[in-house]
Amino acid sequence: MARFGETFIDWASLDEAARKAALARPARRSAGNVTEVVRAILDDVAVRGGAAVEEWCLKLDGAKPRRIAITPGTVAEARGRLPPADVRALRMAADNIRVFHQATRPEDSAFVETTPGVRSKLAWRPIGAAGLYVPGGTAPLFSSLLMLAIPAGVAGVRERVAVTPPDKSGGVHPAMILAAAEAGLDAIWLMGGAQAIAALTFGVELDDGVIPACDKLFGPGNAYVAEAKKQASALPGGPAVDMPAGPSELMVIVDRDSAPEIAAADLLSQAEHDADAQVLLVSTSRATLDYIASEVEAQVADLPREAIARASLAEARAILVRDLDTACEVANLYGPEHLAIQVEYADELVDQIQAAGA
Repeated sequence: MARFGETFIDWASLDEAARKAALARPARRSAGNVTEVVRAILDDVAVRGGAAVEEWCLKLDGAKPRRIAITPGTVAEARGRLPPADVRALRMAADNIRVFHQATRPEDSAFVETTPGVRSKLAWRPIGAAGLYVPGGTAPLFSSLLMLAIPAGVAGVRERVAVTPPDKSGGVHPAMILAAAEAGLDAIWLMGGAQAIAALTFGVELDDGVIPACDKLFGPGNAYVAEAKKQASALPGGPAVDMPAGPSELMVIVDRDSAPEIAAADLLSQAEHDADAQVLLVSTSRATLDYIASEVEAQVADLPREAIARASLAEARAILVRDLDTACEVANLYGPEHLAIQVEYADELVDQIQAAGA
């Protein structure tokens, strides 16, 4: 059974080659003949439209695509199925996301006269229709729905089309309903995989309504979803896409004054995403690394997704560095998808970070 901290690294003792090896990403598990399967699905939907989407959903999801309307009734029912603390946490997350993106929404520049008589400006316009793919599978990623739909709403996107795979019962987790409501969506579609990407790409008519062809596709997914987005964006007139999404990863930088329970919770929040996820902890103190490793063990035992988290922890790293400047160097070498700086004077380190997704 993998335990966090088993792979301990003393950064100062490593040469350049060993440092590169220590920060190497784990090999991603192969999903088989992905390219050909996805091409067949896209080709089928391009020709047969909604009928093909429904057949692929039945075959791969075990259920026909279904539109879930976000109404006062469905929201009240969903709220009643969740603990009050979860409802409050979801609403707080939605509010935080909205406040941040409202504050960082870009504004048009003033006109600049580059040459006498030639005036230019930078103007921002929202996308017409955005397809929002929210992974399902082993857990309802309502946080992904919030992070996709709320910024799109703040940007003024005219039509936001959210899709997510149905759960094993053919339904949807109540947290997804509440997240859709908090984001201001009027519906979410229950469908997943490459067939959902195909529906968003071509636009289809289904029993429950019409899905428009989207201008750009957003959101992570498995290998089939990633490949479908790649192939769709290469089609003549196909949609733009955000970026290829790999396994989730997080680096946390801590010092002696960091809160171990918070650092451990952040590490596990990514580790439980996927067995391919990678988490790294960097500190100037060996005692802090050991303390947080113990806290990770205490928390992971209580997770419903313990097995997935432990599979991820098998590739985790605990790295001891000489000082916080070196910690920033390690972060820049690795370039993590997510970086958390949990030290007393974090603001003083931010300017040293040149390579991090968020």
